[in-house]
Amino acid sequence: MTLTPHVYWAQRHEEIYLRVELTDAQHIDVQVHENTFHFRAQGRGAKGQNEYEFSLEFLFPVKPEVRNKSTQRQVNITVRKQQRGWWERLTVQERKPVFLAPDFDRWLEESDAEMEIKQKEEKRNKLRAARHEEEGFVSLKTGFLFIYNLVQFLGFSWIFVNMTVRLFIFGQDSLYDTFHTISDMMFFCQILTCVEVLNAAFGFVRTAVIPTLIQVVGRNFILFIIFGSLEEMHHRPVVFFVFYLWSAIEIFRYPFYMLACFNTEWKTLTWLRYTIWIPLYPLGVLAEAVAVIQSIPIFDKTQLFSIPLPRAIGTSVSFSYILHVYLVLMFLGLFINFRHLYKQRKRRFRTKNKKAN
Repeated sequence: MTLTPHVYWAQRHEEIYLRVELTDAQHIDVQVHENTFHFRAQGRGAKGQNEYEFSLEFLFPVKPEVRNKSTQRQVNITVRKQQRGWWERLTVQERKPVFLAPDFDRWLEESDAEMEIKQKEEKRNKLRAARHEEEGFVSLKTGFLFIYNLVQFLGFSWIFVNMTVRLFIFGQDSLYDTFHTISDMMFFCQILTCVEVLNAAFGFVRTAVIPTLIQVVGRNFILFIIFGSLEEMHHRPVVFFVFYLWSAIEIFRYPFYMLACFNTEWKTLTWLRYTIWIPLYPLGVLAEAVAVIQSIPIFDKTQLFSIPLPRAIGTSVSFSYILHVYLVLMFLGLFINFRHLYKQRKRRFRTKNKKAN
């Protein structure tokens, strides 16, 4: 005798939902031909652990592709209608089979189903509009970051190439006029680096704000206060070494960021970007420290930026005291940034090794 499970049904304009009450169903066999549907499976139903089956003759033809998902309590089946529309009943026979009942958990009247479609369509439209807005913002952000990195790359490349050519042509003499020949471009590039702090602060780029701020403030302090405000420092060879080391790092960093704007990578450039700083960054900080030390006697002599004290004391605090504190902070900043850059490098190459494996 054929055992029939309890079956519950509901519909939408494009699909038929069947829920077959079989626990731990196995060997599920579903066959569809035009408007004929046949189901067979083993499981625990109303008559215990047995084989159950049933057949339905749908009111209209359906598509042969059927989705079914078995859970511990039931088998959920989705059948797609051949033509979109609302059926007045499920089967050709007006009298429904005794094992078939409405699935009130999913049951909707035609008007409710249409409302559901409208709500889904509105939700899709909102998501689509939000995606378009996000894509527009991403495109604008990508264009901005690419142009910024391109400008910085061209600026620091001009500095590096100019200094290198002058070194080969004029030799040692080029060390003494670096400020007068290079400073305008260096001022431009270093003022522009303030944008990097804003990019990190507003989340345009995924990097920490503090290390970025330390580097930008530190370099601009050296450039504007130590070099820019003291004419006596303009002809010192230390200017050449500071500018050369800064530009040597940046000519690899900015093109790496340019490619990253378009999710593109050049392995050699990636390796250089995450490796070249290891010798150059400490040397750059050392050159900056030498510049600060050389400027201290000049600040003592000129009393530039000295802090006046009340007349009762009758003296002032020399700016050189601040420079002594700055030297300590400079090497503290070196430790913070070196640690940050090393973590970046370790994370980058660890991720690449995982992908390779």
